Amino acid sequence: MFHVKHVETPATPAIAATVFGDRLAGAIRYAELLATDGVVRGLIGPREAERVWERHLFNSAAIGELIANDARVVDAGSGAGLPGIPLALARPDLRVTLVEPMQRRTAFLDEVVKALSLDAKVVRGRIEDTAVQESVGTVDVVTCRAVAGLDKLTRWCLPLLRPGGQLLAIKGERASDEVEEHRRVMKSLGAGTVRVMKCGGEFLDLPTTVVVVERTPRRQARAQARSGRRP
Repeated sequence: MFHVKHVETPATPAIAATVFGDRLAGAIRYAELLATDGVVRGLIGPREAERVWERHLFNSAAIGELIANDARVVDAGSGAGLPGIPLALARPDLRVTLVEPMQRRTAFLDEVVKALSLDAKVVRGRIEDTAVQESVGTVDVVTCRAVAGLDKLTRWCLPLLRPGGQLLAIKGERASDEVEEHRRVMKSLGAGTVRVMKCGGEFLDLPTTVVVVERTPRRQARAQARSGRRP
């Protein structure tokens, strides 16, 4: 049972309305749930309750600008639903699956999905588990935030992606350094183009930093195999 108190819309309600459109009411409800039950259940820290909009909802929804229409999206290690739930609210065209191994977190996700009437699926398990990957199937995009290093994320997530699909990993200021640190391993695991991009610059004081990892297209992978080179 949720214990909800009122949480005001952000200081820029016009931006919230632009980002979430006719699902703004759902976004407000989600912000309330994060700031109350999310804190009580240990899903976000107490200090985070005061900045759920900018730090969590806007930060997560921003990566929607990198995702094509009607894409199949898996949110790996979803935790409290970030970035998957804000994406599902801001982009109702997306088909979102939230993957999370911890039972107390999947219970929260199930309750949120029901409370917000979201067309999203919750799967309990680790993204690298074969059973989870078989359940989820092949998708267009895998998202994640604060889950693991890029070497591990590439190993775990690329098998879920169709050729040409993208891993969108929300990272911090060291994103470019991390890319350089793991680039060789990522390439060996099937990564093609790897870029660091900024999202949400129109409404965030600090735009969201995203590492975009594209799975090597099938044609390119075959050509590399014939030439005797590893991806």
